[in-house]
Amino acid sequence: MPVIKSAIERMKTNEIARKRNASEKNEMRSAIKKFEKASVNNAEDIDSLYRKAIAAIDHTKSKGLIKANNANRKKAHLARVKNAL
Repeated sequence: MPVIKSAIERMKTNEIARKRNASEKNEMRSAIKKFEKASVNNAEDIDSLYRKAIAAIDHTKSKGLIKANNANRKKAHLARVKNAL
């Protein structure tokens, strides 16, 4: 455990940021999984789920939680799935 006051405060802010980042990445993964599940079941709301998944990926990328190439790969995968339907 840190003894210096600024290090203690930094540890607290790092923990808050870690939880927030984990939550945002989890939301992105959930949006992708919902779209993929809907595409397998040929659901009617595929377009809206696709847009939500792309928006979640872009949001996660803009926050710096995933890299640009990773985001582009994920979006390309979703586009291939959507176009195959």
